[in-house]
Amino acid sequence: MSEKIIDAKHDNILHVNMFDTFSMSYNGVLITGRSKTSESQFMYLMQILLHAGKNGVGRDRLEQSLFRNKDLNNIHHATQSVIYNAKKKLKASGLPDVNYIEQKDGTYYWTQQIPVLEDTAEFERLYNEAEAQEDKEKKLDLYLDAVHHYTGEFLQSQISLIWAAKEARRYRLLFCDCVEKAAQLLREKEDYTLLEDLGNYATRVHPLADWETLTMEAYVALGRYEDAAKLYENTVDYYLQEQGMRPSEKMLQLLNKLGTQMEHQYDVLDEIQLKLTEEDAGAPGGYQCSYPVFLGVYHVIERMMERGGQSVFLMLCTIVDSKGNPMRSGPQLDELSDRLGKSIQKSIRRSDVVNKYGKGQYLVLLANTTLENCKVVQRRINHDFIIGRQRTGVRYYVNSVILQGANRS
Repeated sequence: MSEKIIDAKHDNILHVNMFDTFSMSYNGVLITGRSKTSESQFMYLMQILLHAGKNGVGRDRLEQSLFRNKDLNNIHHATQSVIYNAKKKLKASGLPDVNYIEQKDGTYYWTQQIPVLEDTAEFERLYNEAEAQEDKEKKLDLYLDAVHHYTGEFLQSQISLIWAAKEARRYRLLFCDCVEKAAQLLREKEDYTLLEDLGNYATRVHPLADWETLTMEAYVALGRYEDAAKLYENTVDYYLQEQGMRPSEKMLQLLNKLGTQMEHQYDVLDEIQLKLTEEDAGAPGGYQCSYPVFLGVYHVIERMMERGGQSVFLMLCTIVDSKGNPMRSGPQLDELSDRLGKSIQKSIRRSDVVNKYGKGQYLVLLANTTLENCKVVQRRINHDFIIGRQRTGVRYYVNSVILQGANRS
């Protein structure tokens, strides 16, 4: 994510951002906010110390945060050295000349002589005020304000530290609660424009958490059905193609449910049929579609199979490395995946259906064919896809739409 821009007023307060990218500023001057190796231990020290506030940090916990179980001859001396250098850096950054880091009975504290304004504390304060507020309008405003104070995961670069991981989870749960409660209040007042904004923001700062459903809900309520349909397909494709994961059942069910609520203006049959007609109806190769469309086609074919008379196979094509293992990442995968898609398109008929299921994987529905003909299609794909002494290849799995037993070829 991009680095935050600090715009602190000259208020003699230390402004601290813990969400997303860590940064500190005093009187408008950025003290730290870039991940430089020379600053790492200084940043670790300031993060745990400032977040601890009046509670302070015990010596053992502080040393664990600073040195990550490194085998040092004298870890106490090393800690004192980090603190000494930190005080020099803080003074050089323009902070008042005070004892910034105090120690008492084995616990370290940030000085009370320099007030701290931390974004996480403001977020939590707004959340607690919203919880206690009785007036619904004020309650909504507080929830929305809290939501926008959450700008990303808590200290996401320090997630390997137990204390940071626990705090990240706690703030994430509070954020989710804020979003859900704000969404419910927006539904009650039927403010779907703000609900759309809420869904978009939540999706951006907390991705892969099904917040797209809020935006979808707003689109449907506002009658923006084309936007809703586009969001539906883009979201599912993003989960599959960019993240290599299938959307949750909750999300798919809700999006499908919302999709059934879409109503279109009155049209005569000829006009409706014109809208339904494929734009590039004469294009060669199979029908390429998003996962939601592929899912719908599969369900229709299952129902048609009840009448009998057809033989349909589902084929999964997976790019593998020279050892036959599925490729899940790497600089080659995007290029190979695009090339495999083109090879499949050239090798199947117009009546067949293809979907890019994830990184390096495609699903193909082969209609009115046999298992032997599926192998013919595989040979065509390989002939087009494999170039020269290319060491990567494709592994195929084929299932009959009727029979559930898998056949590996």
